[in-house]
Amino acid sequence: MSDATATTAGATPVPGPILSVRDLSVSYTTRGSDVTVVSDVSFDVGAGEVVAVVGESGSGKTTTAQAVIGLLAENGRIDSGSILLNGTDIAGWSPKRLQSVRGKRIALIPQDPNNSLNPVKTIGANLAEVLRIHHYGPAPVIRARVIELLERVGIPEPERRAKQYPHELSGGMKQRVLIASAIALEPELIIADEATSALDVTVQKRILDLLDDLRRELGTAILFVTHDLAVAADRASRILVMRAGTIQEQGDTAVVLANPATDYTKTLLSDAPSMTLRDRDARAASRDRVAAAVAADRVVSVTDLVQQFGSGKSAFRAVDGVSFDVVRGTTHAIVGESGSGKTTVARAVAGFSKPTAGAITLDGVDVAGLKREQLRQFRRRVQLVYQNPFSSLDPRQTVEKIVTEPLDNFSIGDGRSRRATVAEFIDRVALPSSALHRLPRELSGGQRQRVAIARALVLHPEVVVLDEAVSALDVTVQAQILALLETLQGELGLTYLFISHDLAVVRHIADTISVMQTGRIVESGSADAVFDNPTQQYTRDLLDAIPGRHLGAGALEGSGALRSTTV
Repeated sequence: MSDATATTAGATPVPGPILSVRDLSVSYTTRGSDVTVVSDVSFDVGAGEVVAVVGESGSGKTTTAQAVIGLLAENGRIDSGSILLNGTDIAGWSPKRLQSVRGKRIALIPQDPNNSLNPVKTIGANLAEVLRIHHYGPAPVIRARVIELLERVGIPEPERRAKQYPHELSGGMKQRVLIASAIALEPELIIADEATSALDVTVQKRILDLLDDLRRELGTAILFVTHDLAVAADRASRILVMRAGTIQEQGDTAVVLANPATDYTKTLLSDAPSMTLRDRDARAASRDRVAAAVAADRVVSVTDLVQQFGSGKSAFRAVDGVSFDVVRGTTHAIVGESGSGKTTVARAVAGFSKPTAGAITLDGVDVAGLKREQLRQFRRRVQLVYQNPFSSLDPRQTVEKIVTEPLDNFSIGDGRSRRATVAEFIDRVALPSSALHRLPRELSGGQRQRVAIARALVLHPEVVVLDEAVSALDVTVQAQILALLETLQGELGLTYLFISHDLAVVRHIADTISVMQTGRIVESGSADAVFDNPTQQYTRDLLDAIPGRHLGAGALEGSGALRSTTV
């Protein structure tokens, strides 16, 4: 058990739970019919306790949280059950009556601060809103409280930050503002709904540490909603595992981890990348390929790359002197926090930006020197897969049209052969043929990412650049996509440049790694060397921030939850 878990478990108990949910059922009305999405859910959360609700997208965990705080969508309703807040059933309360509870007794930390903070209001004005709603005091008292809250959540120069707008703050700082808003009135219960899932692991750790400090200080109960069992393992005293609207199992964190009662929980454990060992034998062939490589085997070479934006005093050097090679048929990962420059490198390698200085070569050919048609043909050889498949897929086109489009653009084959090629690659990415006639909105997130991969591979590229291509996915879907990428690499001889902020994911797919910080590479080498013997403190900090890492395989031995691994 981690220190955080031990501390949570040792919180001073009080008579009765802060929150007691009993036999809760929730449904949505869609297209004239009722669909039950939460069924007979029961659990308690005590004062000073962290209870994690874990499950994939669609499991009902967020709907459960929304029902507790009275923020269900307009077409949602509580069909049965009770929600007791310190013994008072609030399940049947009107929206107006619930307004008196929200913020004051129950607070919510949402997932996306970009959609939760008013962009036309200053940070101070955003934060003051909850205080005004609950008549905290006159304007000077509210202003003083805003500064106090910003300071309390660790935001430097709070007076200056209070006058700034959301777009002027980093993602981590904006999430701290949401936490400040949640604790403004010192509520009895905080619901954190995927509150750190969009953050880098180091920022995530700082946010979770902050929540834990505040919980200990104020005795606040926390209901932590997440798809990441590793995060729950680090931070919660008890875990509820949800699937298809029902609780599969619940219990003390250590018990659930050591002895998962259901196959579904075992799957979640085995799919959490930070809680499984690196299967070194699975990467043995590509690791040997790297070790034996000669100059001709280095399909991508980046030398002293500089990427600068703007000029004069406003110039910003996003990438500064970056060099690395990628051996054919292997996976090279570039890891680092947001703002480290890794995506800028990815776009330059894919030919979407011209370097300010330095060179990028593909099989010895300088990319920067390519003219219009040459660059077009280059992009046939190097394909890019983005993080968000919903944004990168045309919502008006069917899957068949989306995957066919690159073949149309390069005039490859006739209509009949194109249809056959598209069908082949849809099958290769393990999608049913029926998906060909669907629109992106009719597919799950994992299915959409498979479509994006099929579209990238349909041109038979040599190199695929994957820019945070699995970071937005649930751990089980993420594990499926990673396995798919490894299979396709073996079958098609693909070379991957894998961009990620998540070292736990990188550990399972990379052969070589470059670690970036503020535009520079601070460490590079084989994946085994970087993970086993990091030489830089920054790399060690990234490794230490991986959730569940300290529990890892040791906590799961004998549970039946581990994948087959070797040292």
